[in-house]
Amino acid sequence: MAFIDDLNAAIADAMRKQERLRLDALRMLKAALMNREIERGRTLDDGESRQVVSSLVKQRKDSIEQFMKGGRTDLADKEAAEIVVLESYLPPPADHAAVERAVVEAIAETGAASPKDMGRVMKAAMAKLAGQSVDGKALNEIVRHKLAGT
Repeated sequence: MAFIDDLNAAIADAMRKQERLRLDALRMLKAALMNREIERGRTLDDGESRQVVSSLVKQRKDSIEQFMKGGRTDLADKEAAEIVVLESYLPPPADHAAVERAVVEAIAETGAASPKDMGRVMKAAMAKLAGQSVDGKALNEIVRHKLAGT
């Protein structure tokens, strides 16, 4: 329960400091966590909570892209500021070399020989990078490149 306790403390801090944007982002995160708990019918562990944060960050990035296409930079800026708040609750991102190393090891472990084995390699690589924040698109690109060269 440490994650939700940290979140509640951050909400109280944002209220005291009157940081409206941060408060809104944290409240939205808490609501998403509570919804997920209701879906699951139990309290979430820290890993599941971080998955919720990760999905919210991904949603914000998609929204930014749409707002920029629509010429709404004001809304895109708001979403970008929310991403900064949300990312503070994610583990540090894995560096590119670590991701490549994990992919190479996953290919060797699974015996992957063609792009058809991509799913198995992705799953094994994600398991190796557990506890770190990994961009799925970047991982997919690396796996695709390595399997095409194999």
